[in-house]
Amino acid sequence: MGFRYLVLGTGKQGVAAAYDLACYGAADALTLADIDTGAAKAAAGRLNALLGREVARPLALDAANPSGVERALREVDGLLSSVPYTFNLGLTQAAISAGVHMVDLGGHTGVVRAQQALDPVAQETGSIVVPDCGMGPGMNITLALAAMDMLDEPREVRIYDGGLPLRPRPPWGYALLFHVGGLVNEYAGDAYFLRDGQVTAVPALEELERIELPPLGTLEAFVTSGGLSTMPWTYRARLDTLENKTLRYPGHCEAFRAFRDLGLFSEVPVRLADQTIVPRRMLESLLEAQLTDPEVRDVALIHVRVRGHHAGQSAEARVQLLDQYDAVTGFTAMERLTGWHAALVLGEAVRGHLRAGVVPVECALSGARFLEAAPARGWIVERSLDAP
Repeated sequence: MGFRYLVLGTGKQGVAAAYDLACYGAADALTLADIDTGAAKAAAGRLNALLGREVARPLALDAANPSGVERALREVDGLLSSVPYTFNLGLTQAAISAGVHMVDLGGHTGVVRAQQALDPVAQETGSIVVPDCGMGPGMNITLALAAMDMLDEPREVRIYDGGLPLRPRPPWGYALLFHVGGLVNEYAGDAYFLRDGQVTAVPALEELERIELPPLGTLEAFVTSGGLSTMPWTYRARLDTLENKTLRYPGHCEAFRAFRDLGLFSEVPVRLADQTIVPRRMLESLLEAQLTDPEVRDVALIHVRVRGHHAGQSAEARVQLLDQYDAVTGFTAMERLTGWHAALVLGEAVRGHLRAGVVPVECALSGARFLEAAPARGWIVERSLDAP
């Protein structure tokens, strides 16, 4: 028996997610929906060409119209939201009302906690909703669970992850690999970590460090918001330390600190001559023009270090996954890790492998299940255990 899926948002990650659903999610039918009809048609055409069969169809659909989304959802088993996080609460309400399973690419912890408040209603309708899937948050958390499983008593978890162009261009050493609004959102606000077992707010773009990560060499790592989703609250009674930092080429963090210090992250409108502008919208527009590279070839890396005890002694477990642009499908590493992780979780949901309700991503997909699914997707997960 196959399943019917709706992927809302046919940008970079959405098409990759749909491809994974077609290959591994037992998809009988895929609806690729977007407010831009042309984008939806192009995405469906590309997907059908890649798969060599007619499984995808386009649909014009506005994520800001919950009633329209709900009508479309009554024809499917699962929804994958690949639109900006600002739509996800309304989409969650629509999915629950339709009794449909849903995952999203998230990126904003406050929105996720609002989604979690709908857990009792989702349980009543039988919907399974898993927010914050993707590369990070999402796969970085899943790989942290895999590393934690290697120890008898994990106590300190440190996660490093990032997507990078293989050929960085100055001055930022970066290319836009996902929605520009999501990028700026990561660099603004606070992250939530565990420090001494307590949930602690830590400002984005702080705690800069250098780290050597073969085969990429010297990278910088710094705090960004939203990368751990709700994991700090779930594990505050079980871990002393839980941290996540984003990886970039050296020099990137200082450049974006300058934008922040200028006030360009602000969403408060300001007057400029005879016009009113929102600084963050202006920054996003300028960054999108500068950082967009249609020919980008990228690498994505997730590296996890967990310290604790194993077999009665101190030990450190390490897990790493590195992926690169795939010339056969044309998917970037960021598209593969982000879209395919979300598709994997949605596949678990429609098969009934998760409990009904709004399920935190750290409770939805175990490290062991991910390790089972990784080889088919060409992912090699390196693991090591150091117990001196």
